[in-house]
Amino acid sequence: MPYVREGGKIRQRRLTISDVLGDISEHKVKFVDLQFTDIQGRMQHVTVPSESLEEDAFAEGVPKLDGSSIRGFTDIHESDMLLFPDPNTYGILPWSPESLKTSRIICDVSWGYGMGRFGKDPRFIAQRAEEEAKKQGFDTTYWGPEIEFFVFDRVSWNVITPFAEQSYKIESREAPWNPGPSPITNSPPIRFKEGYFPASPQDTLQDFRSECVSTLSNFGIVCDAHHHEVAGAGQCEIDMRYDTLTSMADAAVTDKYVVKNVAAKNGMVATMMPKPVFLDNASGMHVHVSLWRDGKNLMYDEGDQYAELSKLGRYFGGGLMAHARALAAITNPTTNSYRRLVPGFEAPVFIAWSRRNRSANIRIPVNMKGPRHSAKKRLEYRTPDTSSNPYLCFAAMLSAGLDGIKKSADIGDPVDEDIYKLTPEKRRALGIKELPGSLKEAIECLQSDNDFLKPIFSSEIIEAIIENGIKEYGEVNRRPHPYEFYLYFDI
Repeated sequence: MPYVREGGKIRQRRLTISDVLGDISEHKVKFVDLQFTDIQGRMQHVTVPSESLEEDAFAEGVPKLDGSSIRGFTDIHESDMLLFPDPNTYGILPWSPESLKTSRIICDVSWGYGMGRFGKDPRFIAQRAEEEAKKQGFDTTYWGPEIEFFVFDRVSWNVITPFAEQSYKIESREAPWNPGPSPITNSPPIRFKEGYFPASPQDTLQDFRSECVSTLSNFGIVCDAHHHEVAGAGQCEIDMRYDTLTSMADAAVTDKYVVKNVAAKNGMVATMMPKPVFLDNASGMHVHVSLWRDGKNLMYDEGDQYAELSKLGRYFGGGLMAHARALAAITNPTTNSYRRLVPGFEAPVFIAWSRRNRSANIRIPVNMKGPRHSAKKRLEYRTPDTSSNPYLCFAAMLSAGLDGIKKSADIGDPVDEDIYKLTPEKRRALGIKELPGSLKEAIECLQSDNDFLKPIFSSEIIEAIIENGIKEYGEVNRRPHPYEFYLYFDI
């Protein structure tokens, strides 16, 4: 369930259909946006007049979706679909004008004509993941992604004219390539890799992030912190309070939606593209996860001297490591994702685990110690990035972790050295493998290792992920790159 702050305390938010319809009436809401994501994670919506959203729409669905027009959903001969609004995701959009006041609700996607849930709806996959966890004896799983993104003043590109200029241009008031203080803010640029936690005036985006956090509260999303990230040119992070799997995925897609709209309102542009800037850090989405039963955090073991991580937590991590290369096709689903997964920019290239060590792709945070802090014990998976669909990302991670628990997967010994500085021979001796180096390689890994997904993912959605990855890799791979002219024109 989403959370809200009341009187300085945090409580879970539970909205009923009556609450939603009452709020629409009380605040004179004119329109309601019915939202869902496609397989790639892009937000889709249809807007209906508020008076047409009656109580039976929540139980019987809204027949406003042509599934054949959503990439990866259905063929033209099976296009009639229904949207079922989830009242607990309701909130008013603060950027809509008073005369057109609009709210939004996230929906489940179903087949029409009483044929049940749509197997390729990413939200359905997330819900199935929660059901599978309960079958395995875990009544709750908690998730906490660290969502990083860039905010620029302007971005332009030219790729439509294949026989002319192929280029892109980024303008940022904070960019290290600026010749001096920004004419917009009169603040000095932030040097490459020195953007972590600078105070104003260098951090020009503090008020922007605060506005995003304030807006997220409209949807029952509580944020714990926000800050500037390592990259110089407008990289930010917003940290939301942990939540259950589907609710956290709802919050993550809402975060992306809010960030982009608040940026647009302020004359800027935000992107979740992992690596838009050369020579600087990229945007990741480190995901924290813990498994619970009867109010007890099963990741915690006071007797473990290394990291207070339980045997079950080690098995879960072992599953993530065993399937990390196949998982990458879902947690890092774009060609640009693999421009992030390179040495030298704090991104996890190697499949290993540790406490504290951020060069491993699994970290066990050890900020606090002892039974008083047992609820905080968790595993941090550092591989995913913000181009992933959160519903599918979290569900795939849970699939791998549950498979690890089922098979008592050996997580191996922790690596407490900077893995980037180890020789290839030392890495081989320690059994450290690498994540895929390209989307093509990740898709090939998923093609050969996807059985662990099948208790949760339908074969249709696995095939859709593979098909889209192959297509996008081919689209990028067959186009000449500007740097190839620099390297090869004089051959």
